[in-house]
Amino acid sequence: MSARLEPDVPVTAPSPIVPPANGPRTFAQILVNTAVANVTTSYLWFALTFWVYIETESVLATGIIGGAYMLLLAVFAMLFGSIVDRNRKHRVMVFSSVVTLVAFVVGGSLYLLFPESSLLDLGGPWFWLFSGIILFGAVIENMRNIALSTTVTLLMPVERHANANGLVGTVQGIAFVVTSVFSGLSIGLLGMGWTLAIAVSMTLVALVHLLTLRIPEEKPSLDGQKRSGIDLRGSISAVMAASGLFALIIFSTFNNLIGGVYMALMDPYGLELFSVEVWGIVLGVSATGFIAGGLIIAKFGLGKNPIRTMLLVVIGMGVLGAVFTIRDWWWLYAAGIFVYMALVPAVEAAEQTVIQRVVPFRQQGRVFGFAAAFESAAAPITAFLIAPLAEFLIIPYMNDDTGRATWGWLLGDGEARGIALVFAGAGLVMVVLGVLAFLTRSYRILSVQYQQAPEPVEGDVADAESTPGTATAETDPAGRAAPAAEKR
Repeated sequence: MSARLEPDVPVTAPSPIVPPANGPRTFAQILVNTAVANVTTSYLWFALTFWVYIETESVLATGIIGGAYMLLLAVFAMLFGSIVDRNRKHRVMVFSSVVTLVAFVVGGSLYLLFPESSLLDLGGPWFWLFSGIILFGAVIENMRNIALSTTVTLLMPVERHANANGLVGTVQGIAFVVTSVFSGLSIGLLGMGWTLAIAVSMTLVALVHLLTLRIPEEKPSLDGQKRSGIDLRGSISAVMAASGLFALIIFSTFNNLIGGVYMALMDPYGLELFSVEVWGIVLGVSATGFIAGGLIIAKFGLGKNPIRTMLLVVIGMGVLGAVFTIRDWWWLYAAGIFVYMALVPAVEAAEQTVIQRVVPFRQQGRVFGFAAAFESAAAPITAFLIAPLAEFLIIPYMNDDTGRATWGWLLGDGEARGIALVFAGAGLVMVVLGVLAFLTRSYRILSVQYQQAPEPVEGDVADAESTPGTATAETDPAGRAAPAAEKR
């Protein structure tokens, strides 16, 4: 489907930044450094969850820990975006690493000072203090991911943005695979004490390496205005300045809402087909789809219109979600998870690539933070809603003769046909949303804005004041681009 610009819609886009000659090499080093930091943080966070459940057998405790993590990510994402925009990206990464390291060291100190029985007493203060400090360190580390997305704009040529974002997806996939396997092994074989020691050591290694790196960047401008810590107005203005961008974020949020169904029911369905030991291995192996999908994007990119690619991928994910549990065959489920996870990086990379192209560099942190806040909150909301609906309504219905007679022709017989019905319905909803998105005005406008963005011009630098914006503060009332501010 070709994009068509409507006559009354002005299209403007920021001038791309010309990366330094050694930009791709610097980005590769930052990417590897962030991969180590992400793996370490996820490793400790997963290990804490496993340790608490094994020692207390409290679903409530692990549920609160997991829910608090996602909630804090959503709450702090916009603050992180504002911090990224107001500071040099290397300084943000160092700050994030230092705070995470301090938090993990404090957590390790508490572990040494108090017996495990005190730290595992859910009615006492030390459990919540210990878990909260590790939670804080894990959440702060996510500031690096927002900064990493902006360094794609800063260090990589425009035509390589999609490929670089594919590598970012690969890093996330590696973190998921490694933590899925090694966190449990670490707790089972080494215990929480040595797990903390490993996490502290690896965080320190990443910080020392980060201090040896240099990212060329001018000092960001504050536009002569004092702003609150969470620059909500600035974030909204940056998003609304690019026509159709808010619709893209809302669509990604709806996509995550559907993804919440899989978050809530993927493990229960897998445990119906596999033993818990085998399921852990299956999940770890199928999660390599993240890595495969990211590497494919890194090699081939996302095409001329990443928005179109994203919508086609979402439709494909919907079709897959509707059929990969249509029978309770273990190989169908495992293969479906692999393919689904391989498609996820394409959706995330497409959104990042569009933001990097149509949003001025000085505002990208806030836009990434704004998007992360919406999207991080979406999946847990659906997970909390769909789990009780499935348990108390849909699964009993499918276990009844009426449900089997109505849906047996489609879903067959099995112990988890109620979950399969939820998967099928969620997949079809995703297909419908993807098709409808193609028909929207926002899709056409944003596609044209992306495709008509100007090419880099020699002399453009990563300076907040020297990057023209869209038809807002950087343009005059007639829509003409205002002169670039004088470089410092």
